[in-house]
Amino acid sequence: MDRLHHMRLFVEVAKRKSFRAAAEALDMSNSTLSRNIAELEKSIGLRLLHRSTRKVELTEAGEAYFKRCQGIVEEAMSAHEALLDWSEKPAGILRVTMTSSFGVGYLAPVLTEFADMYPDIKMEFDISSRTVDLQSEPFDLAIRMGQPPTAPSTLVVRRIAMMPRYLYASPVYLARMPPLEHACDLVQHTMCGRSFSSRLPDIWRKLFRGEEVVEVMAHSRYATNSAALSMSFAANGLCIAALDPLLAKQEVQAGRLRRVLPDWHMEPIMVHALTETRHLPARTRLFIDFLRQRLGAG
Repeated sequence: MDRLHHMRLFVEVAKRKSFRAAAEALDMSNSTLSRNIAELEKSIGLRLLHRSTRKVELTEAGEAYFKRCQGIVEEAMSAHEALLDWSEKPAGILRVTMTSSFGVGYLAPVLTEFADMYPDIKMEFDISSRTVDLQSEPFDLAIRMGQPPTAPSTLVVRRIAMMPRYLYASPVYLARMPPLEHACDLVQHTMCGRSFSSRLPDIWRKLFRGEEVVEVMAHSRYATNSAALSMSFAANGLCIAALDPLLAKQEVQAGRLRRVLPDWHMEPIMVHALTETRHLPARTRLFIDFLRQRLGAG
């Protein structure tokens, strides 16, 4: 019996508390995985998992074994991936979950370069803003925009970039609204917010110009947690949107958006990569490093 191989299978089941999820991550059948775990338990002489139709739980022996095995398996996988690095042919399937705004606005324009650099890496992207469980779901990493995630202590958070934000509006919107000469003029305008309750339709905006800081209560009739949708609202003349220039570039070039208050900027948006462990496969580490280089971690 390949002890290390069986340990790896056990670690996947223990992390995900599911044979089905582990089998999917390992790209093997449920029956094969179950048989291998049974062989491992037989060789040890102890039951490691409590199985039921609804869930899988670790036995006391399984908990102790898992704590020892997880580090061993991660180190072994890292050693294997290091050899792939050395051969300059990292391979395998990279599974990433991210928001649509990041995928469309930031990843898509640079993905061809990464794909050309590492032709043996296959990529699968899940577009979602929900909170994913990296221990039980088959993702190598999650990319999230905003404040540093309040991640569980078991997860590792890496900052990828600090994305600047400027204000944009369509020529049609600007033609019908009062002039914008200073940040304080925003009180007469409609801005797209991230969210609001029915009691708080307006939003505070903090803008910066050198050492000058202005806080403005701007009217917000529209709210969304999607930067892409916010940009679309602005391009269609509904409001002013705070956008990263990379995201707004095509709309500006097409004449559908124009930067307003060019001397002012808003607080940048942080982008983070969340992983389950510090011991990353080469494909995951290279992908994170690539994004940091192209997007510029601050």
